[in-house]
Amino acid sequence: MTLFQAILLAIIEGITEFLPISSTGHMVIASSAMGIASDDFTKLFTVAIQFGAILSVVVLYWKNFLPKQGGWAELFIFYRRLILAFIPAAIVGLLLKKHIDMLLENVVVVAIALLVGGIIFLFLDRWFKAAEERGENELKSDRKALLIGCFQVIAMIPGVSRSAATIIGGLTQRLNKRAAAEFSFFLAVPTMFAATVKDLFDYYQDGSGLANGEIQLLIVGNIVAFVVAMLAIKSFIAYLTRYGFKVFGYYRILVGIIILLFYFFGQPLTLV
Repeated sequence: MTLFQAILLAIIEGITEFLPISSTGHMVIASSAMGIASDDFTKLFTVAIQFGAILSVVVLYWKNFLPKQGGWAELFIFYRRLILAFIPAAIVGLLLKKHIDMLLENVVVVAIALLVGGIIFLFLDRWFKAAEERGENELKSDRKALLIGCFQVIAMIPGVSRSAATIIGGLTQRLNKRAAAEFSFFLAVPTMFAATVKDLFDYYQDGSGLANGEIQLLIVGNIVAFVVAMLAIKSFIAYLTRYGFKVFGYYRILVGIIILLFYFFGQPLTLV
C-alpha cells in the first residue's frame, strides 16, 4: 500500500463511517479500483484507522463524555446505556466471528445489503414522520439503549452500515433524527475501539509485526480519518435534520448497482 492509497482509504473511511451508506461498500470499490492487495496489513489498516474516526466523535462531543458540574450520576447513566447498547454486538461478534468473516469475502452480499438498505431509506422519512414530530431529543431508558444495540447486530452483515442500522434503531425508539444520529456516533466509540483493539491483538498473535513504513501509514491514516470524519459528522447532522434520508437511499442503490455490475462483468473485487 502506498501513501497515496492510504490517504485515499482514510478519506473514504472518514466520510463513510458515520454516514448511513456503508464504509465496506466504498472500500470494495476503492481498493479494487486501486489494485490494493488484500493482505494482513491492509485488512488491519482499514480497521485501525477507525480509531481516528471515533476520536473525532470524542472531540466534537467531549461534553457528553465528561461530567458536568455535579453531574456524575448523569454521566454514569450515559456510559451505562452505551455499554448496554454495545453488549449485543460484542457477544454476537465473538460468537460468530468466523461466519462474519466469511460474509466479508462475498461482495454480492455487500451489494444486496446496500440495495435493500437503500430502498428502506427511501421510505424512512414517511414511516417516521410522526415520530420525528414528537420524537425525544435524548435516550431516556436502558431498555431503549439495549434495543438500539440489537439493531447494531444487523450491521454485522457487510453493506448494511453500522450507522444506518443504529439510526433506524434510534428512530424505532422514538428518538428524533438528530438524537438517533448522535447516539449512533456515541455507540461507535466503544464498538469501533473494541474492533480496533481486537484486530491489533489478532495481528500480533499471528506473529505479524509492523515495519516503520507501516506504522507511518497507520499514523497518517488515523490523522486523515480524524479530520475528514469531523467534517462529515457536522455536515451529516445539518443535512439530515433539514432534508432527511431519501438521498442516502438513492446513493446506496447506486453503489450497490455499481458493485453488481463490476462483479457480473468479471471485474475482480476484493474486500480489504
